[in-house]
Amino acid sequence: MTARRSPRIVVIGAGIAGITTAHVLQEAGFTDFTVYEKGDDVGGVWHWNHYPGLTCDVPSQLYQFGFAPKPDWPKIWASGPEIQRYHRDVVERLGLSDRIRLNAEVVSSVFDDATGRWTVTLADGETVDADFVVCATGVLHNPSIPDIPGLDSFAGPVVHTARWDDDVRTSGQRIAVIGTGSTGVQVVSALQPEARELIHFTRTPQWILWAPMSLPQLPFADTVLAASPRLHHALYRGLLWGSGILADIVRKDTWRRRAVQAYARLSLRAQVRDSDLRADLTPDYQPLCKRQVVSGTYYRAITAANAGLVTESITEVRPEGIVTADGRLHEVDVIILATGFRAHDYMRPMTVVGRGGLTIDEAWRDGPRAYRMTAIPGFPNLFTVLGPNSPTGSISLQYTAEKTARYLAQWFDLFRNGEVDRIEVTEEATAEFNAQVAAASETTVWKTGGCDSWYLTESGAVDLWPFDRATLSRMLARPDRSHFRLGADEPLGDSAAL
Repeated sequence: MTARRSPRIVVIGAGIAGITTAHVLQEAGFTDFTVYEKGDDVGGVWHWNHYPGLTCDVPSQLYQFGFAPKPDWPKIWASGPEIQRYHRDVVERLGLSDRIRLNAEVVSSVFDDATGRWTVTLADGETVDADFVVCATGVLHNPSIPDIPGLDSFAGPVVHTARWDDDVRTSGQRIAVIGTGSTGVQVVSALQPEARELIHFTRTPQWILWAPMSLPQLPFADTVLAASPRLHHALYRGLLWGSGILADIVRKDTWRRRAVQAYARLSLRAQVRDSDLRADLTPDYQPLCKRQVVSGTYYRAITAANAGLVTESITEVRPEGIVTADGRLHEVDVIILATGFRAHDYMRPMTVVGRGGLTIDEAWRDGPRAYRMTAIPGFPNLFTVLGPNSPTGSISLQYTAEKTARYLAQWFDLFRNGEVDRIEVTEEATAEFNAQVAAASETTVWKTGGCDSWYLTESGAVDLWPFDRATLSRMLARPDRSHFRLGADEPLGDSAAL
């Protein structure tokens, strides 16, 4: 009889993915694991992002962990600070604080072919050996800084929304906002009322669905939901089911998609009366092609007397302001970069070296790819939670993270029982899954809608989950051993060519 082992597991990141993984590991009886978080608090994107107006565009009662329901959200759509506090509360309530090391940045993870173990190195030089590494580093983390000539010469503050500086003064200032996604829309809406002047530089306008984002949760809803956990769970499951309708909308060109697209056009037409401004705000692609922006205040803000829209491209920045292609100098006091993230970085800039010295940059030279969002050929005993293809506009990230973490826990249990040692997905299984993703993506609005978005990799592949929730649950229900090499002596097959 093989003695049970206690695998040493390193989890990198303490956002949605890391907190979920820690909870699942603890629940499954694993005792030797640590979550390393480079920030000084948990929450991931909700810790790093705290710009004015930050609001989640997913209803609060859905944007929560299924294992940690919160009945008393103040609003139907929660603010960023409220969500970050929720993450901190969950960690404390579930007894995970001692499992998480803050201010501990992982800079490299290197696999040893001889021992079959990983060496994880922190920024302060400390090293940790591990049987498994779980990259729970998220998607929207590394800020994308535009390459604009002269940006460094600007005399005033330049701040990216993903690294907001609370000391920056915006009230009474001339503000430039660059970027038109959800963040740009939220920042413009939040800062316009107190700005001396606000200029929104829009390279490509966005479709915006109107919604009353400041609505409070229904009176006494928190009391009712707290008193009836079964009702609260039923509400959560109902919202999960409802999100499946959105999956159908983006995946299939049906009357549902056309109805939502018509509503996006109506939202613009009803709120912007000036025909010239409305033309400038009208995208040349289909609604839903990009990450859909939801706001109840942007169109009111951009039509205010102290606000303006600039559609000319930016050619340079000077100490006193921004120059556009028409030669005009727009004098401003503050530049805000709402230019998003390098969404396909995942665990990078961390150095990751797998079998035979293969680096993650080499493995992903044509773009990020993984097997069912979880495993990468050439990297034994390394997994990702919310990795490639996990972002979605229709399935709760918390749901995806929990399903993935429970899937990984099954592999760890097999290791604990001595049934497997090295777990490496094959190139064949990974290629098959990615071919399925490509085929399923062809009919989605992300591919057919006529836009370029952060959903697409440099090679044009859709880095999203193009299937429904039932398919996700089925694919992550249990490990398929035939898709993996489970020992150091097994043939490498096509993965040797990586």
